[in-house]
Amino acid sequence: MSIQPKLDIDLLSGELAALARISEAEPPVVTRIVFSEADLRARSYVKGLCADAGLAVREDAIGNTFARWAGSQPELAPIGTGSHIDAIPNAGSYDGTVGVLGGLEAIRALQRVGFSPRRSIELVTFTAEEPTRFGIGCLGSRMMGHVLTPAAAMALRDKQGNGLDEMRAHAGFAGPLETVAAPAGRFHQFVELHIEQGPLLEQEGIDLGLVTAIAAPASLRIRIEGEGGHAGGKLMPGRKDALAAAAELILALELAAKSTGAIDTVATVGVCEVFPGAVNSIPSLVRLETDIRDTDRARRDGVLDALKAACVDVAEHRGVNIATELVNADPPTRCDPEILSNLEASAAEAGRSYTRMVARAYHDSSFVACIAPVAMLFTPCRGGVSHRPDEYASPEWIAGGVDVLARTLARLAG
Repeated sequence: MSIQPKLDIDLLSGELAALARISEAEPPVVTRIVFSEADLRARSYVKGLCADAGLAVREDAIGNTFARWAGSQPELAPIGTGSHIDAIPNAGSYDGTVGVLGGLEAIRALQRVGFSPRRSIELVTFTAEEPTRFGIGCLGSRMMGHVLTPAAAMALRDKQGNGLDEMRAHAGFAGPLETVAAPAGRFHQFVELHIEQGPLLEQEGIDLGLVTAIAAPASLRIRIEGEGGHAGGKLMPGRKDALAAAAELILALELAAKSTGAIDTVATVGVCEVFPGAVNSIPSLVRLETDIRDTDRARRDGVLDALKAACVDVAEHRGVNIATELVNADPPTRCDPEILSNLEASAAEAGRSYTRMVARAYHDSSFVACIAPVAMLFTPCRGGVSHRPDEYASPEWIAGGVDVLARTLARLAG
């Protein structure tokens, strides 16, 4: 099958720019927290574009949005594509949005040349890929993939104490949360287009990255209780400094990650809250939040176990109390060989250079993989910068991704 999609990259670039202006902050900053006023306006904008393209739009109880181009055999499981449009504070214009609006343009590019799919093609805008409001990423796809139960979802609270049920109702989403979970085979296959969020493609002058595996994090919260006191009055031999204990744990985590010898093992302490936070007061309480990622689950979990062992050791020799809470330990994802083969064939047909690579950031495809075969397609981004206002992917880079996505959707949808 040889399809020559007809892209309108100027139209897509204008839509990406228009979506970026829907923000809780002044341009060029993009901030769209899930269920905020800006998030709802952005959803409305995207739904309008989908309706204009003749797609049938519906939403589920958590706000996942599905825009379907009906195939000639609508009873068959559809081919899925899509990503997210929510954005962390002080973010940029391309993370997630290239997969949503680029997915829409891929569908329109096929429509323009008269392609008629056998399987329906469904564009998905997932709710809350970013963990900003509720502290957990990929909320909509987690629930769709049976990874987050309705009961666990109902227990989520934001920093103001607002519950998920309250916030989704305020945003206009209703219905039992049990209905969000999708059956196995809900999609025949699923392909997500995304910016790389890393520098490799640009550095090597390669048009596209075909993702073979998606790393997944284990997140551990650590609470260290020591003894406070006056910084001048309490002598060093008798101290139980919670921050000094935290420093040992941070270094122990770094050492454990480096000790695997694998480039795909990464570990981060991204949160360190110190109480009371006065220069002349010994820290009595520290809270840490850690992120350990790898494409290999056993290797990732080995680093997690090493950190837990360090907590026991540090608590003993420093005389502090250390409590840990495992927030999540999600399985890494292996991408589907058949989809990857079709992506390779489409890239070759389009004359685009490509390389196989892994994704080190979280993506909704990780959880769609629980119900369907998935793969991802990366476009370059300038300097590997993401989650910042200067995040940038050129129209030419995006066009390459959309072109190959369209060709692949045509191959998979028949």
